[in-house]
Amino acid sequence: MASRTLSSVDSTLNRTTVGLSFNLPLFAGFATQNRIKETLSLEEKARADLEATQRNVAQGTRSAFFGVLSGLGQVKALEAAEASSQSALDANKLGYQVGVRINIDVLNSQSQLFDTKAKLAKARYDVLVGGLKLRQANGSLKAEDLQGVNAVLAK
Repeated sequence: MASRTLSSVDSTLNRTTVGLSFNLPLFAGFATQNRIKETLSLEEKARADLEATQRNVAQGTRSAFFGVLSGLGQVKALEAAEASSQSALDANKLGYQVGVRINIDVLNSQSQLFDTKAKLAKARYDVLVGGLKLRQANGSLKAEDLQGVNAVLAK
Protein backbone atom coordinates (compact mmCIF):
# COMPACT_ATOMS: atom_id res chain seq x y z
CA MET A 1 0.00 0.00 0.00
CA ALA A 2 1.35 3.14 -0.96
CA SER A 3 0.93 5.86 1.41
CA ARG A 4 0.91 9.31 0.53
CA THR A 5 1.90 12.10 2.75
CA LEU A 6 0.66 15.46 2.45
CA SER A 7 3.29 17.96 2.14
CA SER A 8 2.91 21.64 1.88
CA VAL A 9 1.13 22.50 -1.25
CA ASP A 10 1.59 25.84 -2.92
CA SER A 11 -1.80 26.92 -3.86
CA THR A 12 -2.92 30.36 -4.72
CA LEU A 13 -6.40 31.40 -4.14
CA ASN A 14 -7.77 34.20 -6.32
CA ARG A 15 -10.87 35.96 -5.27
CA THR A 16 -12.66 38.54 -7.36
CA THR A 17 -15.65 40.49 -6.26
CA VAL A 18 -18.00 42.16 -8.70
CA GLY A 19 -20.69 44.50 -7.44
CA LEU A 20 -23.49 46.53 -8.94
CA SER A 21 -25.10 49.44 -7.21
CA PHE A 22 -28.45 50.72 -8.45
CA ASN A 23 -30.30 53.64 -6.88
CA LEU A 24 -33.94 53.98 -7.86
CA PRO A 25 -36.19 56.04 -5.67
CA LEU A 26 -39.45 54.31 -5.13
CA PHE A 27 -41.37 57.55 -4.63
CA ALA A 28 -40.23 61.04 -5.64
CA GLY A 29 -43.28 62.97 -4.47
CA PHE A 30 -44.73 63.48 -7.98
CA ALA A 31 -41.76 65.73 -8.85
CA THR A 32 -41.72 64.67 -12.49
CA GLN A 33 -45.44 65.14 -12.93
CA ASN A 34 -45.28 68.52 -11.21
CA ARG A 35 -42.44 69.67 -13.48
CA ILE A 36 -44.47 68.62 -16.52
CA LYS A 37 -47.53 70.51 -15.25
CA GLU A 38 -45.42 73.57 -14.50
CA THR A 39 -43.87 73.52 -17.96
CA LEU A 40 -47.28 73.18 -19.60
CA SER A 41 -48.65 76.03 -17.47
CA LEU A 42 -45.72 78.27 -18.41
CA GLU A 43 -46.25 77.45 -22.07
CA GLU A 44 -49.94 78.34 -21.79
CA LYS A 45 -49.09 81.61 -20.02
CA ALA A 46 -46.59 82.50 -22.75
CA ARG A 47 -49.26 81.85 -25.40
CA ALA A 48 -51.79 83.98 -23.53
CA ASP A 49 -49.22 86.80 -23.16
CA LEU A 50 -48.43 86.62 -26.87
CA GLU A 51 -52.11 86.75 -27.78
CA ALA A 52 -52.71 89.71 -25.46
CA THR A 53 -49.75 91.56 -26.95
CA GLN A 54 -50.99 90.89 -30.48
CA ARG A 55 -54.44 92.21 -29.54
CA ASN A 56 -52.91 95.32 -27.95
CA VAL A 57 -50.77 96.02 -31.02
CA ALA A 58 -53.75 95.55 -33.34
CA GLN A 59 -55.89 97.84 -31.17
CA GLY A 60 -53.14 100.48 -31.02
CA THR A 61 -52.68 100.36 -34.77
CA ARG A 62 -56.42 100.70 -35.42
CA SER A 63 -56.66 103.55 -32.94
CA ALA A 64 -53.74 105.38 -34.54
CA PHE A 65 -55.18 104.84 -38.03
CA PHE A 66 -58.60 106.19 -37.12
CA GLY A 67 -56.94 109.06 -35.27
CA VAL A 68 -55.11 110.04 -38.45
CA LEU A 69 -58.32 109.77 -40.50
CA SER A 70 -60.18 111.90 -37.97
CA GLY A 71 -57.37 114.43 -37.92
CA LEU A 72 -57.40 114.70 -41.71
CA GLY A 73 -61.14 115.35 -41.62
CA GLN A 74 -60.63 118.00 -38.97
CA VAL A 75 -57.90 119.66 -41.06
CA LYS A 76 -60.24 119.84 -44.07
CA ALA A 77 -63.02 121.31 -41.95
CA LEU A 78 -60.69 123.89 -40.42
CA GLU A 79 -59.33 124.83 -43.84
CA ALA A 80 -62.91 125.53 -44.94
CA ALA A 81 -63.49 127.48 -41.71
CA GLU A 82 -60.32 129.48 -42.37
CA ALA A 83 -61.52 130.42 -45.84
CA SER A 84 -64.89 131.38 -44.38
CA SER A 85 -63.28 133.47 -41.63
CA GLN A 86 -61.08 135.20 -44.20
CA SER A 87 -64.14 136.03 -46.32
CA ALA A 88 -65.96 137.34 -43.24
CA LEU A 89 -62.97 139.53 -42.36
CA ASP A 90 -62.76 140.89 -45.89
CA ALA A 91 -66.50 141.63 -45.87
CA ASN A 92 -66.27 143.37 -42.48
CA LYS A 93 -63.30 145.46 -43.65
CA LEU A 94 -65.22 146.51 -46.73
CA GLY A 95 -68.29 147.25 -44.62
CA TYR A 96 -66.16 149.34 -42.25
CA GLN A 97 -64.70 151.30 -45.17
CA VAL A 98 -68.18 151.97 -46.54
CA GLY A 99 -69.44 152.88 -43.09
CA VAL A 100 -71.90 150.03 -42.60
CA ARG A 101 -69.78 148.16 -40.03
CA ILE A 102 -67.97 149.34 -36.93
CA ASN A 103 -64.37 148.72 -35.90
CA ILE A 104 -65.32 146.02 -33.35
CA ASP A 105 -66.82 143.87 -36.12
CA VAL A 106 -63.50 143.95 -37.97
CA LEU A 107 -61.59 143.11 -34.78
CA ASN A 108 -63.94 140.21 -33.98
CA SER A 109 -63.48 138.85 -37.51
CA GLN A 110 -59.70 139.10 -37.18
CA SER A 111 -59.84 137.33 -33.83
CA GLN A 112 -62.00 134.58 -35.31
CA LEU A 113 -59.59 134.16 -38.25
CA PHE A 114 -56.52 133.92 -36.02
CA ASP A 115 -58.29 131.45 -33.72
CA THR A 116 -59.18 129.31 -36.72
CA LYS A 117 -55.59 129.48 -38.01
CA ALA A 118 -54.28 128.37 -34.60
CA LYS A 119 -56.70 125.45 -34.50
CA LEU A 120 -55.72 124.52 -38.05
CA ALA A 121 -52.03 124.54 -37.19
CA LYS A 122 -52.70 122.34 -34.14
CA ALA A 123 -54.80 119.93 -36.22
CA ARG A 124 -52.04 119.65 -38.85
CA TYR A 125 -49.50 119.01 -36.10
CA ASP A 126 -51.76 116.34 -34.60
CA VAL A 127 -52.03 114.64 -37.99
CA LEU A 128 -48.23 114.58 -38.30
CA VAL A 129 -47.83 113.12 -34.82
CA GLY A 130 -50.67 110.67 -35.48
CA GLY A 131 -48.90 109.49 -38.63
CA LEU A 132 -45.77 108.86 -36.60
CA LYS A 133 -47.77 106.97 -33.97
CA LEU A 134 -49.35 104.87 -36.71
CA ARG A 135 -45.96 103.99 -38.15
CA GLN A 136 -44.72 103.17 -34.67
CA ALA A 137 -47.73 100.96 -33.97
CA ASN A 138 -47.29 98.95 -37.16
CA GLY A 139 -43.52 98.76 -36.72
CA SER A 140 -42.46 100.78 -39.76
CA LEU A 141 -41.20 103.97 -38.08
CA LYS A 142 -37.75 104.98 -39.33
CA ALA A 143 -35.42 107.92 -38.80
CA GLU A 144 -36.25 109.21 -42.28
CA ASP A 145 -39.87 109.65 -41.18
CA LEU A 146 -38.77 111.99 -38.41
CA GLN A 147 -36.59 113.95 -40.79
CA GLY A 148 -39.58 114.44 -43.09
CA VAL A 149 -41.69 115.71 -40.20
CA ASN A 150 -38.90 118.06 -39.12
CA ALA A 151 -38.78 119.48 -42.65
CA VAL A 152 -42.54 120.08 -42.60
CA LEU A 153 -42.40 121.72 -39.17
CA ALA A 154 -39.52 123.97 -40.22
CA LYS A 155 -41.72 125.64 -42.88
